[in-house]
Amino acid sequence: FEDTVNFPWNMAIAATGNPEFARRQGEITAREAHALGVQWAFAPTVDVNNNADNPVINVRSYGENPADVARFAVAFTEGLQSGNVLATAKHFPGHGDTNVDSHRGLPVIDFSRPRLEQIELVPFRAVINAGIGSIMVAHIGLPQIDATEIKPLKQSVKASYTESEIVTANASLPATLSPKVITDILRKDVGFDGLIVTDAMDMSGLTLYFNPDEAAVRAFLAGADVLIKPTSADLTIKGLKEAIESGRISEERLNQSVRKVLAWKYQLGLTKQKITPLEPIDSMVSGLQTRQLADEIASSAMTLVKNENNNLPLAKGKKAVVLCITNGEDRLFVGNTFTQTLRGFGLNAERIAIDERSTPKEISEAIEKAKNSEVIIAGLFGRVRSGAKNSVGLPEAGAQVLREVLQQKPETIGVSFGNPYLLRNFPEMKTYVVAYGDMPSLQRAAARALFGDIDFIGKLPISIMENYPRGTGLSLLISDK
Repeated sequence: FEDTVNFPWNMAIAATGNPEFARRQGEITAREAHALGVQWAFAPTVDVNNNADNPVINVRSYGENPADVARFAVAFTEGLQSGNVLATAKHFPGHGDTNVDSHRGLPVIDFSRPRLEQIELVPFRAVINAGIGSIMVAHIGLPQIDATEIKPLKQSVKASYTESEIVTANASLPATLSPKVITDILRKDVGFDGLIVTDAMDMSGLTLYFNPDEAAVRAFLAGADVLIKPTSADLTIKGLKEAIESGRISEERLNQSVRKVLAWKYQLGLTKQKITPLEPIDSMVSGLQTRQLADEIASSAMTLVKNENNNLPLAKGKKAVVLCITNGEDRLFVGNTFTQTLRGFGLNAERIAIDERSTPKEISEAIEKAKNSEVIIAGLFGRVRSGAKNSVGLPEAGAQVLREVLQQKPETIGVSFGNPYLLRNFPEMKTYVVAYGDMPSLQRAAARALFGDIDFIGKLPISIMENYPRGTGLSLLISDK
């Protein structure tokens, strides 16, 4: 859908310190989902992001502290389900402490059960106690829980895989296919009686090791009720049908999942209304209340991590270069909202975009313009890009530009519109702001904060090196705003 409002990422919401924002987001999401005929949302993400190198969770998480993640996840869940939309906690038993994207390969969390109980399972238990209806299981190996070894489908690791795929030669059975994870831990030990759904069955964390039919049968036998996004729907159905006919899957096991699905359809009212009216969509989706909440969250999330040169707030009328360094393919418009808002405050700003396709000439010109500018703002668009090689990082061309600019202009202001951990790669940066995402609401709020139109009141939900622990957040002490 075009022209709809995207709420800030979960980490931005956690940076506000106010779980009520998550609750209100859940309520509005439920209302808009109903208008579109959607009764089941694959949210919230309850992974505890305590690994700075995680390439796929990052700002999708509420942070690194299990209790904080639980508080915000429960608030969102209660808000969403109060609107009669089924919530889904993901990615069980926790995808936060991994350095492999399960879209590209099979991550491994080599942790004991006590460790999982101490960190990863805390938010899941909290949302289950709050009555969440569904849990999504991840394609993650847990060798200390289930040491069943699996082999890649292809034998030649050297030549048979694409450069985007990551293969572990001696991997362990992913949680999605493990009865020890789904049935023994989630069903029996944790006591979850709701719907269990797999993560997408076409992700490389699964497809590198199993054919679609066998993966489907194993997931169902492990305890999953719903399998989503198979590589081949025909092979999935064929595999399940043959397993039922042969007795590998019992009729009673099939009926267990069917009953759960039908019960939720009844509870959500799908037996009464089967056709979604289209008329209310324009009036109910992305209305004023939605936009106001997105802006309110964004304004409360802006986090000032460093201001060593006291560069902030900015003054009007100065000549500025806004270097927008992106890991996406959006150089034509990346940072437009941010730059336009800066101009609205009186900054004579030129936007320059740098990505992995930037030529040596473009890089040289960007550095030269930055050197001759009074103000340099580096917009760092290192965003979560599931399945991409350079997810959450900056392209090398952009990193090269930033390093040289910082060397010649140490007063450069860095604003992260994505990965907050980027400061680790550029510790010489003396002014660093975290906006947690590139949604228009966050870009507008970042520009407002740089000019002192709003204060920085957000706090880091994660730690960036030892010097900037969770809870870090400076204020410009702006009054009467």
